Amino acid sequence: MRFKFLALALPAVGIASSMAITVVSVPKATAQIPLLPQLLPSPSSVNNDANNRLVTGWIYLDGRQLFQIAASRSNFPERSEDIQKKLEKIAQNYFQLPAKTAVKVEVRKVNDLPVIYINGQYLMTITSDDAGLREVDMFTSANQIAESLQEDLQEAKQERQTQFLIDQGKIAAGIGLAMIVMSWGVYGWQRRSKNHALYSLASQSPTGPLNSPISPTAAQPITSQLNQQQHRNIQEVKRRLFQLTQAGIWGGGSFFILGLFPYTRPFQVIILTAAQFPLRLGVVFLVTYVAIRLIYALIDRFTTTLISSGALLTPESSERLRLRVSTFSGVTKSIATGICIGVGFLLALVSLGIDIVPLLAGASLVGVAVSLASQNLIKDAINGFLIILEDQYALGDVITVGDVGGLVENLNLRMTQLRDSEGRLITIPNSEIKVVANLSSRWSRADLTIPIAYQADIEKALTLIESIGFEMDKDPQWERQILEVPQVLGIDQFGDRGLIIRVWIKTQPLKQWDVAREFRRRLKVALDQAGISISVPQQAIWVNDEQLLNFQSNGSNGKAN
Repeated sequence: MRFKFLALALPAVGIASSMAITVVSVPKATAQIPLLPQLLPSPSSVNNDANNRLVTGWIYLDGRQLFQIAASRSNFPERSEDIQKKLEKIAQNYFQLPAKTAVKVEVRKVNDLPVIYINGQYLMTITSDDAGLREVDMFTSANQIAESLQEDLQEAKQERQTQFLIDQGKIAAGIGLAMIVMSWGVYGWQRRSKNHALYSLASQSPTGPLNSPISPTAAQPITSQLNQQQHRNIQEVKRRLFQLTQAGIWGGGSFFILGLFPYTRPFQVIILTAAQFPLRLGVVFLVTYVAIRLIYALIDRFTTTLISSGALLTPESSERLRLRVSTFSGVTKSIATGICIGVGFLLALVSLGIDIVPLLAGASLVGVAVSLASQNLIKDAINGFLIILEDQYALGDVITVGDVGGLVENLNLRMTQLRDSEGRLITIPNSEIKVVANLSSRWSRADLTIPIAYQADIEKALTLIESIGFEMDKDPQWERQILEVPQVLGIDQFGDRGLIIRVWIKTQPLKQWDVAREFRRRLKVALDQAGISISVPQQAIWVNDEQLLNFQSNGSNGKAN
């Protein structure tokens, strides 16, 4: 599809009058919108030869479409410019006449062709191509153009009268006041919506922390995080729509005010011509962005509903399924983002007048070339898909990959991001993940080693440790986090710190650290009350040097004498 831009000629604004005539190429059959030129001008053709192709265009007066003309591609610029200059000169002369002077537009027959004269001045000759646009004979077409010129010239002269300009000025002032009121109302609505959103977000009470020592971001449950994400996405959509509304109020109002006066109305054509393609691209970008944010909010809403309803949850798989659903939510967002960006890119090409059919036909070849050049990305995507499908780990899990470990903060088809205990964000391509240790899949375990002094009563210490574990398992505050009665495995080794007693406590995922801390606290209190000391590192030095021993022996004898 080919386009021809608007060609605009603006004469100097005089004291008495001013006008502008613009010629553009538009489709052959196009409805005329008052005060608004066509946004998609495109030449029509009846011949395959580029020079003999028939193109059409509008003649403008004060930014208004008057009539269409037609000519071959090679002759059209010269003919349109000639008509433009003549109509400009005729209109300038007419506008300088007294206010009540009528314009005289007549059609004369010259060499069997209809010719239009305005106030006795030659304007143009109607051709068969011009008549073909209206599907009538040449003289009928000439009479139609003459009637249109008669009305439009008289209206243009009337619009330049002082009283009309004053009345239009009042309308412009009213529109400006309405713009201010509407803009202030939208701003106030935006502020109230933002304050309400902040209040709703602050009033949400967390149901309990994940309590992982790896990252402070895990301090909220998955449902609370999804609710916050949904809230942020909706607020972002509202913010963009509020901005668009403000731009529409001021831009639309200013554009309408320009159309009230004959001296400023041609600027409508200039604005539409200059902003035609940027406006289309901006609309495509805005629609794509809002669509992505709305999809994010819908996915978060669906995920939160699924988790909160408990439809697919059991006491054993509850927490694990929550993490998996959250992971699938993130991956679904990534896929939806890619689809929306792809569709938006195609719409942008269409808005620029580019034929996308050949582009789509060649997409397969481009895909092959891209796949050969990005094999690592393909490996990342395949491995990431398998990680999610096999549930190797999910968002919120604590894993160890090689020498690094932390909380899984982001997971998609390309990469995995971990947050370690020092707050560093570690990014690992999925293709590089060969062996992974999941510390929070389905259940976790607190592995405790308790040093007891060699001098302590070991039987008493073992009994005391078992009782602490049993009491903690029956405590309502901890019984839901402890899956089985803590196992006291016995003396694990003789160490330099004393006797090492090993204890295993099976817990809910990511609860092992909390349970271990509480168990150590209770055990320390109980050991102090029982008089059993926790050993500290000790070292014994044995001296086996004969000279040093003889010296110490002689020194002792001398003191005795």
